[in-house]
Amino acid sequence: MRTTYMAKASEIERKWYVVDAAGQTLGRLASEVASILRGKHKPTFTPHVDTGDHVIIINAEKIELTGNKLADKIYYRHSMYPGGLKTRTANEMRTNYPERMLELAIKGMLPKGSLGRQMAKKLHVYAGSEHKHQAQQPEVYELRG
Repeated sequence: MRTTYMAKASEIERKWYVVDAAGQTLGRLASEVASILRGKHKPTFTPHVDTGDHVIIINAEKIELTGNKLADKIYYRHSMYPGGLKTRTANEMRTNYPERMLELAIKGMLPKGSLGRQMAKKLHVYAGSEHKHQAQQPEVYELRG
């Protein structure tokens, strides 16, 4: 009788990928990067083990949104004090905090809980075209479509 393969944390081999966000749509890029962080692109994918790879995203400031999202999409945060709701439009986020905008989109697509937080630590986002992970010899990852 064959048993289902279950990856062990000690057996996982992690790679580093560089993804260029210039000209990419936010949601499509985020869903593919979340899939890489989870490890769904590998045949050894196991839902309860972090089998994913590290992802470096460059040119986050050149990400695109479709339709009127730059003006209409709003990011909320709350200080937990009365009247402490703060809002920012997607245009403000892309101009001032492009890394945060991508991180929020990708983290929302990862599992909730300690496993998702562990996966999110393998995400490295940079606004410009330079990154500090040359020593890891990252491979360029071509996005589908």
